[in-house]
Amino acid sequence: MSDAIAYLLVACELLTAVVGVVFLISGIDDLFIDICYLARVLYKRLFVAPRYPALREQALRARPEQPIAVMIPAWQESSVIRQMLLNTRSRLDYTNYVIFVGTYPNDPATAREVDGLEEVGARVIRVTVPHPGPTNKADCLNWIYHAIRRYEAVEGIAFQIFVMQDCEDVIHPLCYRLFNYLIPRKDMVQLPVLSLERRWREFTGGHYLDEFAQLHYKDLVVRELLDRSLPAAGVGVAFSRRALAAVAAANRGEIFSTKSLTEDYDFGFRLKRLGMRQIFVKFEVVRDLVVRGDAESSSRRTRRVRELVGVREYFPATLRSAIRQKSRWVIGIAMQGWSHLGWSSDWRTNYMLYRDRKPLITNLATVGGYGVVSVVLSVWVMQWLWPDAYRFPPIVQRGSTLWYMLMINFALLVLRVLQRGYCVWRLHGYRQAALSIPRMAWANFVNFAATVRAVRLYLRYLHTGRAIAWDKTDHIYPALESIPFRRPRGEAHANGQTAPA
Repeated sequence: MSDAIAYLLVACELLTAVVGVVFLISGIDDLFIDICYLARVLYKRLFVAPRYPALREQALRARPEQPIAVMIPAWQESSVIRQMLLNTRSRLDYTNYVIFVGTYPNDPATAREVDGLEEVGARVIRVTVPHPGPTNKADCLNWIYHAIRRYEAVEGIAFQIFVMQDCEDVIHPLCYRLFNYLIPRKDMVQLPVLSLERRWREFTGGHYLDEFAQLHYKDLVVRELLDRSLPAAGVGVAFSRRALAAVAAANRGEIFSTKSLTEDYDFGFRLKRLGMRQIFVKFEVVRDLVVRGDAESSSRRTRRVRELVGVREYFPATLRSAIRQKSRWVIGIAMQGWSHLGWSSDWRTNYMLYRDRKPLITNLATVGGYGVVSVVLSVWVMQWLWPDAYRFPPIVQRGSTLWYMLMINFALLVLRVLQRGYCVWRLHGYRQAALSIPRMAWANFVNFAATVRAVRLYLRYLHTGRAIAWDKTDHIYPALESIPFRRPRGEAHANGQTAPA
């Protein structure tokens, strides 16, 4: 028994060294992103803000509306598509748009929901993909784009802005006005995509809230700063007519790559290669909302609310659906992206590609670290229960190189927890920020399981050659009365805004 434990501890020491090196490299990488973000914030505050006035909501409204085509791929979305379209029509502060929803001939339930809105003139056009589904989102989006071009020829219209949305999106009323303001000066505009609020016990749904808060509050800002390009998020993103025409001309009419499960990610790199201008925009609106008292009271009070103009949605709440969705992201970004995009001649782009692909290693290494901790704790418990048992030497000797490396990693981990908590606090408040700490451990296990599944699916694809199908996530849509964004009318009025970040 003692020999077996000794061998196990030696193996744990080797695993600790490997995991420690992985964490050190990844931690220094994340620290660099933190420093870049802090430097950018200080530069804007000291040199940009005093010289340039902040963008105001009035400037968005003063810009004449350009025609916008909204592209929504839909496969088995009958439970949410009608609510999403009704909410968009009633709350969006924009009029010159048409929504094109792509459905499949073997999904009549979704088609019926969309047709019901077509009949009441809701600016909705249903597009039928000519073959049964599911294929993938890129294929559906390509057929939607071809239908838009036919619609333009019949109606004598030329859409200047093309927006990608999903069936579960809750869109801020000013999103399209912001697109309209920035395009065509910019060819791609990405707005923040965040989670709707989650209850404290919803750890699976809540870990998305934490990750997207960090990604869209801080990380994408640095990415645009360093690389001057962005991976499109697939929702809350708009493209100029020039951008789509250039991509179509370069790819024989195909806009989105049907060889990838993350067509939006690939698209951002393709735009950069064509010299298109991209921007990530954080634009906040500060509103004074007048809140009435109860029915028996005539009292009213004013509450100030900061709204980040972007898209919110409910991400998967069950473990199984989260693993399926995230494994699709790992395959599309880390594996298919590596295969199709390779590496660039630009070191800045390569650095971002490295950050996109490192989860293949770090997601697995994290659980390896948990395994080492579990063994150490087990040995401690055994020695506590049986004090006379053999005293095994520690895995890591105090003062050794490995010990110092682990101390550095611990400091970087603390910084990482604080950084994520700060981003969550800024966007969702202190309660969610406190919950982000235990949810980080749960997120590690979700990401580990998703990576293992992604590796298995991709190896099967390499062996059989069969394309990986659209592994769609089941969506839910919030009740209309609980939606956080309100169209600015009535007693709600704009008070002030900040400039795009």
